[in-house]
Amino acid sequence: MSKINRQSSFWVSLISVVLGLLVGAVAMTAAGYSPLLAYGALFQSALFQPYDLGETIRTISPLILTGLAVALAFRTGLFNIGVEGQFIMGQLAAVIVGLKMQLPPVIHALVAMIAGGLAGALWAFLPGLLKAKRGVHEVITTIMLNFIALYLSNVLVRTWLTNGADSTDRIADTASLQWSTLSALFGGARIHLGILFALLMAFFMYYLLWRTKWGFELRAVGFNPYASEYAGMRVDRNIIFSMMISGFFAGLAGAGELLGTQGYLAIQGGFTGIGFDGIAVALLGGNTPVGVVLSAVLFGVLTYGGNNMQYAAQVPFEVIRIVFAAIILFVAANVSGWLLGWFRSRKKGRVESHA
Repeated sequence: MSKINRQSSFWVSLISVVLGLLVGAVAMTAAGYSPLLAYGALFQSALFQPYDLGETIRTISPLILTGLAVALAFRTGLFNIGVEGQFIMGQLAAVIVGLKMQLPPVIHALVAMIAGGLAGALWAFLPGLLKAKRGVHEVITTIMLNFIALYLSNVLVRTWLTNGADSTDRIADTASLQWSTLSALFGGARIHLGILFALLMAFFMYYLLWRTKWGFELRAVGFNPYASEYAGMRVDRNIIFSMMISGFFAGLAGAGELLGTQGYLAIQGGFTGIGFDGIAVALLGGNTPVGVVLSAVLFGVLTYGGNNMQYAAQVPFEVIRIVFAAIILFVAANVSGWLLGWFRSRKKGRVESHA
């Protein structure tokens, strides 16, 4: 991406965030709340106390990985809307390893994380295969697999991982990503080592797509599969691998959340939403690794701070979901790009009139 395009993408994202916050402020004002008090409570509760900062980082960790999953798929011409299902399969694989295997510390956690990533990759394999071989649109197949993942997880929790209970036992301590020293630095927050995996995967995505021949092929297939095939690239293989790498990121997100935060797997009445939030994170981040990390930071702050905002300013958390929706709308509709174009044309007109 050129320097000009990077700058334009940055301003588009920034303007979208500002407009989204303004929409939230209007909604608060219309409902009789103070936007200044609410946003002040939101950011203060998310960033300015060690415990809250640790919890915010914990919230950010899975958002980075689900955002990367969506972003990599977008970069390679695919729309992986099945990140939620792959996230659930990552949770399932991680809890199985955490409960059924006995391994030394560190190794146990690494094996559980890798198992979660591989489960997500395998769950994404079928949509990739159907897309590559039969031309079946990945949006349809991944949506259906989301529901299959949710109910498969519930069935296995009830019938295999427990004796009819609603949740499993806690994983072995050796499989946990929690580190007491790190938690103590943040006032006992549930921050865990999953953030390191998230940042490592962001670097991996950057290196893969922009520093390797294989990454160039993946992006080329996304831009134009027909030209890529004419150039001798294996389009079907690259489509499948793109979906699997995307699913691997999503599976890691699920594994990290289970091993670092929950410690057990319960029957779920609905989706976690973290996978779907990854779509917003990727869109706002411009489908770049750095952009995804920064976007995840923003959404993590809004998510955790929004929960505390209910108590500090008595503003419902649904207002923050309005902000999320507005930001996505402004990005998708390219309202920010239109405003930038209008501003530049006005500026150019003034320069020409003075010339």
